[in-house]
This record gives sequence, structure tokens and C-alpha cells, in this order.
Amino acid sequence: MSKSKLAAGISDREAEVLALVGRYRSNAEIAAQLFISVRTVETHVSSLLRKVGVADRRALAERAAELDRSQASGAPAAVLPAPLTSFVGRSRERTELREAVRAHRHVTALGPGGVGKTRLALAVAADLSGEFTGGAWFVDLVPVTDPAMAGAAVARALGLAEQQGRGLEESVSATLGDRRVLLVLDNCEHLRDGVAPFIEYLLANCPNVTVLATSRARLMVPFEQVFTVPPLSLGDDGADAVALFLDRAAALGWPVDAEQLDRVREICGRLDGLALAIELAAARLPTLGLDGLGASLADPLRLLVGGRRADERHQSVRAMLDWSQALLTGEDRRVLRRISVFVAPFTAVDAMAVAGSAELDAIAVADGLARLTEQSLLTVVRSPRGTRYRALETIRQYEREELVSAGELEDTLARHVNWCASAARELLADTERPVRERHSAFDVIADDMRAALAWVAALPERRDEAFDLAVSLARLTFDRNLIGESQRRYEQAAALTADSSAAAATLRRAAEVAGCRLRGEDMYRLHRAAAAIASGAGDSAAAARDLATAAITVFRMADTFAQPVSVSEAAALLNEARALAGSDPAALAAVALAECGVLAHADVEADAPEHDPERGSEGLASEALTRAEHAVDLADRTRDPLARSAALDALAAAQCWAGDIFATAGTTQRRVALLSAMPLSPASSLEHVNALSEAAEIAIGVGDLAASRRWAEQLHDLPLLAERGDVATAALLVAEALAGNLDEVLTGSGRFLDAWELSGRPHSPGLAPAAAAVAMAHGLRGDDAARGDWLAIVDALGGTGAQQSAYRSVFEAIVLLDRGENAAALAQLPIEQDSPDERAIWIWRHWYVALRAEAAVLAGHPDAPTYVAAARTTVSGNPIAAPIVERAAALLDAAPTRLPALASEFDHAHCPYQSTRTRTLESRS
Repeated sequence: MSKSKLAAGISDREAEVLALVGRYRSNAEIAAQLFISVRTVETHVSSLLRKVGVADRRALAERAAELDRSQASGAPAAVLPAPLTSFVGRSRERTELREAVRAHRHVTALGPGGVGKTRLALAVAADLSGEFTGGAWFVDLVPVTDPAMAGAAVARALGLAEQQGRGLEESVSATLGDRRVLLVLDNCEHLRDGVAPFIEYLLANCPNVTVLATSRARLMVPFEQVFTVPPLSLGDDGADAVALFLDRAAALGWPVDAEQLDRVREICGRLDGLALAIELAAARLPTLGLDGLGASLADPLRLLVGGRRADERHQSVRAMLDWSQALLTGEDRRVLRRISVFVAPFTAVDAMAVAGSAELDAIAVADGLARLTEQSLLTVVRSPRGTRYRALETIRQYEREELVSAGELEDTLARHVNWCASAARELLADTERPVRERHSAFDVIADDMRAALAWVAALPERRDEAFDLAVSLARLTFDRNLIGESQRRYEQAAALTADSSAAAATLRRAAEVAGCRLRGEDMYRLHRAAAAIASGAGDSAAAARDLATAAITVFRMADTFAQPVSVSEAAALLNEARALAGSDPAALAAVALAECGVLAHADVEADAPEHDPERGSEGLASEALTRAEHAVDLADRTRDPLARSAALDALAAAQCWAGDIFATAGTTQRRVALLSAMPLSPASSLEHVNALSEAAEIAIGVGDLAASRRWAEQLHDLPLLAERGDVATAALLVAEALAGNLDEVLTGSGRFLDAWELSGRPHSPGLAPAAAAVAMAHGLRGDDAARGDWLAIVDALGGTGAQQSAYRSVFEAIVLLDRGENAAALAQLPIEQDSPDERAIWIWRHWYVALRAEAAVLAGHPDAPTYVAAARTTVSGNPIAAPIVERAAALLDAAPTRLPALASEFDHAHCPYQSTRTRTLESRS
């Protein structure tokens, strides 16, 4: 993309970022491709939003596409593989398929292997790419062996990672949205059970997406339009088959004389006009000549018509492949059939490990790869990681049958499993390698690992190998941020082992990953399943821990349950856990933590076992604090940092409920410090996210904006949140808004909104304060239209009236006070000074009472002195709320000379907005 086509002042690096935004790449994918940090990408995107003059990332992507089209004279760059050879002939089929794709949202190009479906589909996609403003995207499904991974393959091709709380298929749908996109799904036949529902889901949710699939069999989904791809024409008029042969022969430096065209036509006829067979035949021309080709083809074709294992659909392809096999040495045939177990490109070293044996040494394998490549039976794939080889899918399927005939299938697949297991162990052990390199190395072997696992899992005698491979794949996919697959692999591993201890442990890992996905119901289900296994094996302590953890999940993950679990049900699990815990320290700690959760909800659910209206909220808060301190003591005895983190979380909640916000902040900081020394894992990742989120929130409550920014930035850098810009940006938006850094707020709001929309605009009350903060920033800028838009987003994010009242009142009061509408600001803060509901007002109590005191003074309310006096006691020690109250007192006392010192206090507290406001009030006094 030329800078001359862009807005003035865009740098070369920004132009690169803009081009990738136009291809709908995520920030993480852009960072990996350009070898820069995600934070740097965000900075460039924010700068581009200003320079290009658009409001959000979607508009920026559309602008990038427009710029590409203007540079390319109307044709946007298609996201399609570049063919290594020219496309020959098929003008009629090309026209007809192009019109079919224009007329129908799903077209399947149908035909046998080797007929040329892929090349025709690519040519048509290139023809139509200019008509699809969202691009034409190609997805090669050959390496995918698990039908459930079809949607994941599409996500990978689109450059998407899994988004927290959303599966990959949903991420694809949310990303494509209403964009006009052509999606080419190549080689669908072996994944019909996965591809068919994915296409149906995609077309139902993305009204402007068109799918062009290639397959050997119909996909049998609604609205599928089938286009049968015929063999290349052989007649004098079209003669596409002859044209292809001549083109490929000329490329080899062996042009065919005009007088030999009849012989070429005869050879193409014997190959039934199959494109792959013709290309392979042309590749033999330098060694056999036309005479040799004709002689070699005669017998195999006659023998295979109606012969063994050949139905009508495969006869010609099999004829070509049997003939091609006959021209190979015995060693080369052995190499070819053994490397057919690879589903993704492989290196010579990989081939030696899998194909090598006592009778086939490493040198023979390497030489065989070279000869097979020369004969077009293997394709060379060059990449930054070196030279790799790949067999076409048709050849792979044929060679798998040859493995069976040779009696080598089981041994070869066993070596392939061993190779996958060894590669996985190396990756897991190499923790010093940069993250980007680890991810790239995993991507290379991922599809082979999945294929190996599918084979070995079906063999009862190899269940131990399958279990180990499933666990390795679960760990690697978690590291790759494919957390949906990680959970599934842990669950698969649990089903593969007869060891009850191992099964329960992997179910716990699956539950931890489910927590990272914000799937509370899955966590609950999996911990209960682990408890059942542990109980059946006689491990009462482990069962108690699992049951108590299931009960804890009901409270700690309440917002993530589609169908909430009642407190009475959680209490029943807790009672069962108590009976099984015995003297086990970890079980007792988990039970104590669950007791805190049950108690905290006892006064809001009448069916809760501990519900006692006579105790009142204050009595329950005191008891919750006592129990939480006991839970921390028990967790400390276990020396398990994750148990201690969960107990500290309960203690912080109890302290906040009791009204001691400074103690809450101290406990939260202890928790962050505890977790900072832990490596990220499924279990620790959720604790990290929760701890840093709460630390950033609590810092707001005690007026420590610098700490809030620090915790928010650490939260932003967690790998788990690489694709969740809404969660990662939310805490930072609140801190910047209260400080008055309005430019930073408006820049960050674009990232926040883009991420939330890409996630499908989920109901997420925890994000609502950030949206309210953005609304406040627009209000301080005087842009009431934008402010109204963001308040609508607050409503869409959800939350109860009690949850929203505190922060909305604070932000609204700040805007109204800034505008001098003091009585209206006071009306926004109606909660009585001495009886706020601590859990409803949460971190906002100090801000609430301080602003209420100021509004009362400025509005001339008769009770203003009372409000100021009470607020002084409440906010003592808060570096921002306390000066706000003292500023109100100075105005009440008509003592403006006290204001400059207060402005300096705000500066010291990193709150420039309140400092500027203090000086403004001084000038008006």
C-alpha cells in the first residue's frame, strides 16, 4: 500500500499495520507478523484512527480496503494462495461456476480426486475477489482430520484466535458479521460431519458470506448448489486436456511438435482428462518420451477398469496412481507409502523418523524424497523454517491403502505417534524459546498430533499412549490460546485412562481451562465429575475438594452461568464435602472457602440454608469476615498458592462488604504479589485475571490511580487476554477517565468497542463501568450525542439497577458538577450518608460521599455542613476523595486560600482533572 494513497503523516510501519487491519487480522496476529508487541500495534491502530479520520476499527478496515482497491485499479488483494503453475483452459466451466457463485450463497464444486476442483475454485475466487469487499479467503482442509476442528481451521485461515467466553466458530461468525466475503473451503469430503453444520451456522449468522466448497461428495446442507466439475475436454474444439499437457511439457523444457498432437490427445484420453493424471504424465515426458508414455499407460489402464478396490468414481485416479507407482523403485515406493501418514508438510528429518527402518536407512529416505519430488509425487513447501514436503491428498489416500496391502500400516502409524509425542515433549520442555517461536513450532505439528491421537485413541491396547498424547495436546493448545480445544483434549484424556487418579486430575485441568473460557457451568460439571471418580476410587479428601470447589464456582463464576445454580444446591454440595473432608488441609480450606460463598449470599436468597433475616446484613458481614480469615489460615497451611489466592479473594470481598476498603486494597495487593511468582497455567491464569482486575478496581476505590493503571497494564499483558481487548482495556479506561486523561480514554474506547463487538456484544456487567467512564469523558468534552451512545452501551452490557447506580451516579455527578449544574449533581447521589449498601456501592463509596459533599456545598443545601463532616470521616486517607471533601469545606467556609495546596495534592495523586478543577473554582471564588 503506497503512502501516497493514505492520509498525510502515516509512517511506513503504520501503513503495514493498516494493510493487515484491512485483512481483519487481530492485534496479536499483526504483532506476530510484524515482530512487534501487541501494545505497539494498539498504539499504531489508535494513531491510524485519528489520522485516517474514522471512529472505529471496522471503519478503519473498510478504509484500508478502499485504499487497496484504489491502488489496484478496482481489485482488492484476495487472500488466496498463489498457484505455482498457470491455469489452463476450462473457460466454460470457469464462467458457469462464477455465475453459480454469484447466484447462490453456497456452491459445492463436486468431482473425483485429481479432476482439478481446487484449481478451478481458486481461479473463480480470483475472478470474483473484487466483488467481495471483505476479501476472498482460502481454507485448506486437507491437514484437518477431526471434523470438530473444521471451524478452527477457518478461524486459523482468518487469523483469529479464540476469544474468552466464545468458541472459535462463534469468533468466525462475529468477525465476518455482515461483511461481504467469499470463503473457499477446499477438500471437505473427509470432514462432512463438521463442515456441514459449520457452513449452515455461518450462513445463518453472516448474511453476506458466500461459501465455495470443493468436495468428492455432496455436503447435504440446506441451499447447497452443486456444480459438477467434469474432466478436461478432449475434443478438437476445447482440447483443454491437450493444452494442459503441452503447457506442462513446455515448462519442463520439452515442447511437443505439432505433428505429435494426436499422440498427446491419445494419452490424455487414456487418462480420462483428469488434470492431476495429465500433469503427472507430462512430468514423465523427459524420461519416457511420448512413445514410452503410451506404452506404460496401456496395461495399467486395461487391468484397472472394474478392478480391485476401484469404484466408478475412482477408477481413473487409481489407474494414474497405479501406473505412477509402477515407475518407482521398491525403496521409493516404501518411502512414499510411509510418509503418507503425515497430514501436514514435513521435513526430511521428520520423514526419516517415521519412514526409516532397518531396511530403509536415513540416506535412502532422503534420496527417495528428492526423487519423488522430481516425479511430482511430492510438492516442496518452502518456509522460514526450512524446506518441507507434502503429498497431494489423492496420493496420500492411495498410499494409505498401499500401507495396508504391504502390512506396514500399524508399524508406520506407531512411529508417527512416537514422532508426535517426541515433538510435543520437546515443545513443552523448551520453555526458554520465545513465545512466537513456540507457537509457530506447534502450528507445524498440530494437525499431525490430532491425526495421531485420533488413530491411537481407537486402539484399546494403546490407551496409555493416547492419554499422554491427549494431555500434551491439551497443554500445547492452551499455550497457543486455543482454550476451547484444550478443554476438550483434557476431557478426552480423562476418558482414555483407567487410572482414576489421572482421570480425576485431567478433569480438574479441564475445569480450570473452562474457567479461563468463562464457562462456569462447565467448571461446575467437571469438578462434580472429578468428585464422582475420586469418591468411587475411595479418595474422600479429593472428592471433598472437588465438591467444595464446585460449590465455590457457583459464587465466584456466577456471572458466567447461563442457568444459575441455586444457593441451596451449592449448600448441599458443601454439606457433602464437609462429610468427606476429614482432616485433609486442602479439603478443609476448600470447604471453608465455600462456606464464605454460601454465607455471602444468605441474605439475598430466601432459600439459602443460612438465611436469617434477624441477623441482618451487618451481622452477616461480620461473620463472613471471620470465616474468610479462617479460610485464609487454612489455605496458608496447604502451602498451595492457588488455594491461598482464592481464600484472599474471599477475604477481600468480606472486607469490602464490611466497609473497610483500605484493608480490601491491602489484601488484593497480597494476592497479586502471591500470583506474580507463579507461571501461567490453566489454574493460575484465571486467578491472575481475577486478581489483577480486582486490584485495578480496588485501587480506584482508595484513590490510587497510578496503581490502578499499573494493575490494568499488567492485566492487559496476560496472554489469555490477547484477543479480549474489552476486558484488558476496561480497568484502564476507568482510571484514565477519573484522572481526566480524556484523549487516552477516547483512544482506548475504540479498542474497547471493537473488541466487544468482535465478541458478539455479550451481556457483560463487569465491563459496564468502563463504558460509563467513556460516556463521562464525552460529557466533559461537551459531546452529548457520543455520551448518549455510550450510555446505551452501558445498558447493553447489563447489570442490575443496584450494580449500576453507584458508578453511574459518580460519573454523572462529575459531568454535572463540571457544567455547574450542582443541584442536579446532588440529585444523582441520593443514597443516605450513613446507610449505603456496601456491596451495591462496592469501590465507589469514597467517590460517592466526597462528590455528594461538594454538590451539597455548591448547591447551597442546608445539610451541606453535615455532609462534609460525615464525608471527612469516611474518606480519611484517600488521596483524591479527601482533598475533594476539603475543597468543599474550603468553599463552605469561604476560604479560597486553602485551594492551591489542595490542587497540589491532586497533582501528587496523579489526578490532573481535579487539580485543574480546583484552580477553576479558586478563580471563581
